[in-house]
Amino acid sequence: MGRTAQPAALRLLKGRGDGKDSAGREVNPGPAFARLPPNPPTWLNREAAAEWKRVVPGLARLSILKPEDRAALAAYCEAWAQFVEATGILRAEGLTIEAKQGLLPHPAVGIQRAAGRELRAWAGHFGLTPSTEQALAKGADDGGNEDNPFA
Repeated sequence: MGRTAQPAALRLLKGRGDGKDSAGREVNPGPAFARLPPNPPTWLNREAAAEWKRVVPGLARLSILKPEDRAALAAYCEAWAQFVEATGILRAEGLTIEAKQGLLPHPAVGIQRAAGRELRAWAGHFGLTPSTEQALAKGADDGGNEDNPFA
């Protein structure tokens, strides 16, 4: 399996300008979806809803979100919530449990690892990983600071 293609908006943010990506290739803008952030599902748990509120405004400023991204964003936010919950359990109960066979890894270790893998996978789709941070930073609103020499 190869790399997952990045959205056109992210390729353009990292690109050379004039509709070209970082390698100078023309970027197909793709379908003309309405670039509006989706509404969060009402069933998100508290931690997932907080993550939604944290990431959506920044992604919306970059015009990479569309209402059709709702399910993918919800999956990302729920993976975050599972990661946080498993981490809390491990902090409270420790990394191991005592069993007849001796000390075993706490079941939350596996949940935390699986949630972390899923979280990284979904985050990559939205440019929320360290490896795509620069693409997001290039397109971010600098708050209108005219004196910023790095804007």
